[in-house]
Amino acid sequence: MSTASKPDVADVHVYDTTLRDGAQQEGMNLSVADKLAIAPLLDELGVTFIEGGWPGAIPKDTEFFARAEKDLTFSNAELAAFGSTRKAGGRAHTDTQVRALLDSAAPTITLVAKSDIRHVERALRTDGDENLAMIADTVAYLTDAGRRVIVDAEHFFDGYRFDPDYALRAVTTAFEAGADVVALCDTNGGMLPDWVFDIVSSVRERTDGRLGIHAHNDSGCAVANSMAAVIAGAHHVQGTVNGYGERTGNADLLAVVANLELKLEIPVLGGAGLAEVTRIAHAVSEITNIAPFARQPYIGASAFAHKAGLHASAIRVDPDLYQHIDPRKVGNDMRMLVSDMAGRASIELKGRELGFDLSGQSDLLGRVTERVKDAEANGYTFDAADASFELLLREEIAGTRPAYFRTESWRAIVEHTQQTGEVNAEATVKLHTGDVRVVSTGEGNGPVNALDAALRQSLVTAYPAIEDFELIDYKVRLLDSSHGTDAVTRVLLEMTDGQDSWSTVGVGPNILEASWEALVDSLVYGLVRHDVVPL
Repeated sequence: MSTASKPDVADVHVYDTTLRDGAQQEGMNLSVADKLAIAPLLDELGVTFIEGGWPGAIPKDTEFFARAEKDLTFSNAELAAFGSTRKAGGRAHTDTQVRALLDSAAPTITLVAKSDIRHVERALRTDGDENLAMIADTVAYLTDAGRRVIVDAEHFFDGYRFDPDYALRAVTTAFEAGADVVALCDTNGGMLPDWVFDIVSSVRERTDGRLGIHAHNDSGCAVANSMAAVIAGAHHVQGTVNGYGERTGNADLLAVVANLELKLEIPVLGGAGLAEVTRIAHAVSEITNIAPFARQPYIGASAFAHKAGLHASAIRVDPDLYQHIDPRKVGNDMRMLVSDMAGRASIELKGRELGFDLSGQSDLLGRVTERVKDAEANGYTFDAADASFELLLREEIAGTRPAYFRTESWRAIVEHTQQTGEVNAEATVKLHTGDVRVVSTGEGNGPVNALDAALRQSLVTAYPAIEDFELIDYKVRLLDSSHGTDAVTRVLLEMTDGQDSWSTVGVGPNILEASWEALVDSLVYGLVRHDVVPL
């Protein structure tokens, strides 16, 4: 790809298709309520367009547009309805799907149109001229009705590589009929950045209309291809929050806009903008019920996480030495990971991150470093369990770990009823909160769930804050699989209070002992966070 200066216009459209294309991801099933909750977050971020779905073809999407017209007011974005050009041999004004697009009341309508002659002939079962007539007729009809029209030229890059003349005719036909934007689609996701740059550059020479890019990630290049298209002259980028989408997903719109604003210095977002992108991305994750990807560029929990001792020593001098941007620009933060690779610099920086000034305390730093290394040699891991590390650090600083209760005993029983096939778990916990002895029994769908229930019941009277704590993630790993069921077990769990979340680790000769340790640490840490005074 040849070197090019940044685009000569700053008004690059940001078109979000999370609610339509992103919702095609395997395992994702957005309700109308989900879409109504996500759309305001996208508007708050400051995207230019929010594609709500395909009214007339999908009943839920028809309902979404009807409710959006009454219930949603956008400050930054314009709502777009997605649909297709009229059917072959028909007329746009009599096509029921086209009429449904108008009925949606969306001010912008995005039409998918064939631009690969092979798809025209084999999928549409018509000829090239009729396909162009379908594009022209539908675009003209909708623009005459006062709608802004965006045309998604489906399979454009594959079509251009096969028959560039026909692919270009599809683009110019759309513009001549009144389309505001023609988005060139890498529908199969197989392009590479050099190919995209060259093709967009060639199309740019043939038309003055606003070109866009719609990239899928099947070659792992969706973000890079989107950037290449903008550099080549496209001024409209499409993608999804967190890269959602079918197969390997669409271009991660968050990475694209961060690259545009921070690397090419092209302002593209209104509203809250980049400073809130991490928060908004995680809020969308909560609604979709798809856990955030820790290593996601810019906004992932690990995007600015540093582990090696060499990095830590340099970061203590200047954080920018090992970070490509200041993470605060995207609402993220630097994290130090504590592991057996940690040196004293790592521990000092991690302590600073947690609110402890350890500078100059060489004896303390030495003790903590050795404890971390010894613990990790025995199977613990602290780079994914910040809460457990903070409890360890507090113990070394104060000489004792925060204590809210004393455990007398616990047990768990699992019963399988042969006749019904039901499996039930029951746990009993005996502990002391001050001078009060408490015995509680909990039930669950497994022994760990039952232990969690019994432990909470034992403590909630003395510590009401626990009622807001919820276990949201639980991972088990056998550390020496060669020992089979006799292997040492490590448990990582994540808990939340509805506002923040924290992770703890437990290690033991069996899953229950490891889980108990992680559960106790998690509740203790939660109480510390809520400023509850220990015993």
